[in-house]
Amino acid sequence: MTSWGAWRRRRAVLWGAAALVALAFLVVLEIAARRYGEPGPITTQVGALVFAPKPGPLYGGLALMMVVLTWRQRFIAAGAALGIDAVLLLVRRAAGAETVEGHSLGTGALWVMLGFAVVAVTRRTGDERVLLLKGVGLGLLLVAARKTGDAWLFITAKTRPTVLDQYVAMADHALGNPSWAAGRLVDATAPFSTHLLQLVYGQLAVAAVVVAFYQLRDVTAERRFPRHHLVRTFLVIGLLGPGIYMLFPVVGPVFAYGPGASGTGGVEWATANLWPHTSLPVSTPVPMTYDGITPRNCMPSLHTAWAVAIFVHTRRAPRLLRFAGTFWLIVTLAATLGFGYHYGVDLVAGVVFALTIEAALRAQERGWDRPGVRLVAYGTAVFAALLVSYRYLPMEMATLPEVAGPLLVLAMTSVIYGYVRVTRSWATRPIAYVPSPAEAPDDHESPEPDTARRDAVAG
Repeated sequence: MTSWGAWRRRRAVLWGAAALVALAFLVVLEIAARRYGEPGPITTQVGALVFAPKPGPLYGGLALMMVVLTWRQRFIAAGAALGIDAVLLLVRRAAGAETVEGHSLGTGALWVMLGFAVVAVTRRTGDERVLLLKGVGLGLLLVAARKTGDAWLFITAKTRPTVLDQYVAMADHALGNPSWAAGRLVDATAPFSTHLLQLVYGQLAVAAVVVAFYQLRDVTAERRFPRHHLVRTFLVIGLLGPGIYMLFPVVGPVFAYGPGASGTGGVEWATANLWPHTSLPVSTPVPMTYDGITPRNCMPSLHTAWAVAIFVHTRRAPRLLRFAGTFWLIVTLAATLGFGYHYGVDLVAGVVFALTIEAALRAQERGWDRPGVRLVAYGTAVFAALLVSYRYLPMEMATLPEVAGPLLVLAMTSVIYGYVRVTRSWATRPIAYVPSPAEAPDDHESPEPDTARRDAVAG
């Protein structure tokens, strides 16, 4: 077998294994959610084919799928999705069907994505079929990630009755309890600040789709995906993050030290009603019981991790996207603190978490080298050390903030510096160019290496 054929065979095996693992994971989540009386991600997604879907990035998934289509096909796909939704909207209103938070659009986008999957299987062959299926898979993965995340969060609330907020709050003294200061600032500048922060915080997926669409803009012309793009990082962060929630359940200062938010929590569950106007005293932390509804989704801050990923992937984009990536990161950090959803130490962990995952994905696509292995190992070690210190050294961090604070910042900064240094060295040592399927040699030839790689890694 030629080297090109062997490479394609390995890729097919890896994709097949990944699909099986993903399916098994969804089935496990479905079973776990049903044990607690709620539909899982599979049931929710199938139901969206008929009933009004829950809020989610259905049209964002359609937009990502469109990167493999021509402009004419994109207009047809978008028109078909909107037309289907318009018809279903009239039918649902006539039938008096319920909607979730007034949300009734998205079924059309889901139908169109599945329709293109059917077209790929029945009307396409060879590499064109593979490319179209990859596009459909990318869109459906974004949609499935949201449903999977919702199921994960529900399970964290049901399986972790006690939370570790008091430990994290004490550790946060090392940074001066920034959520308290940010909360007071947001209250003083409301309603402008609250509207802006909520808009940015709630539309993070939209920003990600815009950046991803830019990175994948040449897929139609080149008939291939870039080696690395934002969606991969987003999905891995969303997959691994909730696992950390199970190990380190935390609800956030607005819940543990305030009245709660979004219809969950309450003063009766809080340690004390202190956030954000009363300073948090130093006291010995203990695990505390919290309600069975509020997700334990603070450690690490995945909103911070996703915003960091957007920032990183816009550094080589045009100026407008670079500005947007910076703006989204800053405002997301302000929102996570100002709304009381996170402690400052959550954000530190989120930055380290994001850069370690991003480094691992880039190293995996390049082929693991020594700098990549060292960077990922170091980022993993720093992240683990942060969690251990928050859990087992919170009083030391609270009583010695002049020592613990700089050490936290230094640890985070060291990972940032390592990431920048290693990725810059990678940029000066491009990897061998792998030809697209259209450029692949026949079975009797070996592909010629092209070290002047034409499609640099996106972002």
